[in-house]
Amino acid sequence: MKIARVLTHVLDHPLDVAFESASMRFTRRQHVLVEIVCEDGTIGWGECLGPALPNRAMVEFYAPRLIGRDPLETEVLWQVLYNTSRDQGQRGISITALSGLDVALWDINGKRLGVAVSTLLGGRARDSVRAYATGSFRRDGVDRVEDNATECAGHIAAGFHAVKIKIGFGVKEDLEVIRAVRDAIGDTPRLMIDANHGYGVNEAIELGKKAAKYDIDWFEEPVLPEQIGAYLAVRNGQPIPVAGGETWYGRFGFAEPLARRAVDIAQPDLCGVGGFTEMRRVADMAALHGVRLVPHVWGTGVQIAASLQWLAAQLPDPPRRDAIAPILEFDRTPNPFRQAILNTPIEHHNGMVMIPNTPGLGITINRDALENYRLKE
Repeated sequence: MKIARVLTHVLDHPLDVAFESASMRFTRRQHVLVEIVCEDGTIGWGECLGPALPNRAMVEFYAPRLIGRDPLETEVLWQVLYNTSRDQGQRGISITALSGLDVALWDINGKRLGVAVSTLLGGRARDSVRAYATGSFRRDGVDRVEDNATECAGHIAAGFHAVKIKIGFGVKEDLEVIRAVRDAIGDTPRLMIDANHGYGVNEAIELGKKAAKYDIDWFEEPVLPEQIGAYLAVRNGQPIPVAGGETWYGRFGFAEPLARRAVDIAQPDLCGVGGFTEMRRVADMAALHGVRLVPHVWGTGVQIAASLQWLAAQLPDPPRRDAIAPILEFDRTPNPFRQAILNTPIEHHNGMVMIPNTPGLGITINRDALENYRLKE
């Protein structure tokens, strides 16, 4: 079975209300899916983290190097694609595009062998995961403090055990939001904060010291991802565990922060770090250095399905009785095609998400939805 075609699908929808993190503004949801078609008709699906149109262009650049190749050769093909752009593309779009292709290859191979991708990864350690709700961006035209508190209270009422909120807009305002959210959700639910690298070192340390009393599980992306020394300074300068990694790429991008223990929690994104092939290496490196792994997830049902396959196979570290189980980041921001593109949507039930156990990623794609949300160019 050889690869015959590589296709992309850019999905697009304008938002009724724009929202923003400390580093980005969203006026529309736009994601790109990758479809690899084999000569026998077997199809694999993947997704690329980040801006859709540059990812599409990079996938199209890579595509000719896959035509006629055996999709089982995931290691060989990963190196072929990476080496194609290695000199100028060791991070960013070149890796996110490669990630989407790699995920699609693993989907094909699971279907080819009649097993879930989690089985290909070494076996299923679990059939369901707890999810935490991601959201609480700064929305246009509303009071951020009240809006975030109300939203998070709703997530807890819906059964989520934890919520993650956006900060990085300024220490004073962020502390008001953190306090209001903690008051709204009560003492028991877990609370995480994500600055999307909006702070400098001194601000991050100040925020961490003052926010610690609100029982924060982790402080995500406090500073710029390139500044590994700054991560170390924040980790050593305040008491909240530091998390990061969604914008570090592949084993080479994770080598320094893991070796220097710049983070307490590593957050590689399956559709950005290099797909399943590279995610395995990063997970092994994190385990080698005793760093907890909590994958970042931001995308459509394809990325959710792929991340669930990873989480099914992610081994406890350390392995013990009542080991700490991995958790799934579950985006709650507006995105009408997130689940619409799946014939069987992946939803939570009282904060728990079942992991598909059919071949490949365990999903089938609704092509009517692909057409409905296709970018009109």
